[in-house]
Amino acid sequence: MNDRPIQKIEISARTILFTIGVLLLLWLVWTMKDLLFSLFIAFIIMSAVRPLVNGLEKKGVPRQISTFLAFAAILGIFGWAVYWIIPPLAVETTQLFRQLPIMINNINSPILTSLNVGSLAQYFPNITNQALVIVGGVFTNAIFFMSTLFFSMYLTIEKNILATLLLSFAGKETAERWIGTVHRIEKRMNAWFWGELTLMTAIGVLTFIGLNLIGVKYALPLAIIAGVLEVVPNIGPILSTVPAFFVALTGSYFLGFSTIALYFIVQQLENNFIVPYIMRKAVGLHPIITLIALVVGGRIGGVLGVLLAIPLTLVFETIIMDAIAADKSQKEQAREK
Repeated sequence: MNDRPIQKIEISARTILFTIGVLLLLWLVWTMKDLLFSLFIAFIIMSAVRPLVNGLEKKGVPRQISTFLAFAAILGIFGWAVYWIIPPLAVETTQLFRQLPIMINNINSPILTSLNVGSLAQYFPNITNQALVIVGGVFTNAIFFMSTLFFSMYLTIEKNILATLLLSFAGKETAERWIGTVHRIEKRMNAWFWGELTLMTAIGVLTFIGLNLIGVKYALPLAIIAGVLEVVPNIGPILSTVPAFFVALTGSYFLGFSTIALYFIVQQLENNFIVPYIMRKAVGLHPIITLIALVVGGRIGGVLGVLLAIPLTLVFETIIMDAIAADKSQKEQAREK
């Protein structure tokens, strides 16, 4: 019987140090994820604002003043919208959450009874409280908001900061390739930001008009829910239909199913006209990839992770596609030689 040679697996000290370094880096990223979220949001805002700032700068306005004017205009429009929308929205939303458990309990339907939907009413206060805590945490976290605003303004003013950093840590050829990738990412972030904002506004307005036309109560909060959930592809439109259906069903069965028809029509308009015109060039992600990104984003970052899942996926997709293109280019050059 021949003795089999004993195979030894040797792990070098360099491999161990590299593994420890990767684990420490992952731990550092997880520990500082709030800061990274803030920087990424700042990068998105910078990408959205930079074309306007560059345009003002070309007309002779100093970059610092151009940046200040651009951010002042955006904050002014946002403040104006909040001033006009928040008061009626707060009143209708408060009334909606107070009446929703009662309305669900008053629904008399064999289908809903068999599904035991009425028992869900007891959970609405807790759901409402959790939603208010999340929203309050996002909007009242002054440090997060101010740091994100500062980062975005700084990145906008210092237009060559990323190029300078890349040139400091990499060779000229590698840095130029990465600078091109960053520029393509900026263009996609710009298209995604303004496209998503336009899409949310369009869906919210269409839903608000439609709900008022068919006579559904609390049209404003329901329309805003529909608009906000547009930021969550595929799943958001379905989720926004549920509260509108229950509210409409308290009026009549006809009104309830008319509401479903309304949301279906709005989604058809979105899928066939609005999205192809606004978002397809900016996103163009496969639905499966979108769903995976949303699940992973939710697991890692909660609500904020879901909201940033798509732009983060666009970043990774751009990097991977550029890396593949660079590899093909190097192989073709090698063959020519």
